[in-house]
Amino acid sequence: MALGQRRGSWYLFLIPAFLLYSVFVIYPLFTGLTYSVFSWKGTLRDTFVGMANYAGLLTESFRDQLLPALGHNFLLFAGTMLVQNTLGLAFALALSRVRRGKRALQTMFALPYLVNPLVIGYLWTLLLSPTFGPVNELLRPAGLAMPWLGDPATALPTVILITTWQWVGFPMLLFSAALGGIPQEYGEAARTDGATSWQVFRRITLPLLRPAMATITILSFIGSMNTFALIYALGGSNGAPAGATDVLGLLFYRAAFASGDVNALGTSSALAVFMFAFVFGSTLLLERVLRRKA
Repeated sequence: MALGQRRGSWYLFLIPAFLLYSVFVIYPLFTGLTYSVFSWKGTLRDTFVGMANYAGLLTESFRDQLLPALGHNFLLFAGTMLVQNTLGLAFALALSRVRRGKRALQTMFALPYLVNPLVIGYLWTLLLSPTFGPVNELLRPAGLAMPWLGDPATALPTVILITTWQWVGFPMLLFSAALGGIPQEYGEAARTDGATSWQVFRRITLPLLRPAMATITILSFIGSMNTFALIYALGGSNGAPAGATDVLGLLFYRAAFASGDVNALGTSSALAVFMFAFVFGSTLLLERVLRRKA
């Protein structure tokens, strides 16, 4: 009887986590959904308007900001996949051959993503300053100094590179774990049959890394769609310069706190629900496509 009671009490250990999840995730979601279907006068709820706040997101003035911001989120995701995750895989492959100091190197690469993105953003703003930043001081003799964050043509690529610098350790650790789970016998057998290192990587290692790649792709997509703090620190709430780094997170911030609209709470809640539905639905679709290819 006592054993049966112990086996049946496992759910008690889930209650604290469930309560925290309910308070900080489920309740805000339902609250935001409720706010989005009412009009507001400041913080006072006015009348039920149904989908009117969502329709307001499609007006010309708002749409002109929404579509470019969404496009920048997708460009950030593409850059993350191309630069950050490719470098993460390359570092993981290089570290898999290291025998001494491997843990120290992994820690060094992983440290930046443990730092708050706001701190990272302000740090790189100083480093890339066109007047006194050390980066331009080093590049000036070669004639390569430029306003990295002040030129619309270079601002978003610079944000992608800074994001890569901060987060490259995360895919590196995941790829390292996946590489550690691949039996060495597979590669040894292929080399015995005359396969080159590239053929071993392409025909054996890469296919076995597909589950890890799928996980990293999904996490990169979610992170790129939800980015805010780093870009806010680098370009402010308007996505400077000239909106070249504007993203959905900044648009939500402006709609909620900087628009001056009396119905800012309703509009921003509608935008938040749209962002959640879009990211959640896109993630489910992406997960299904990647699962079929894995």
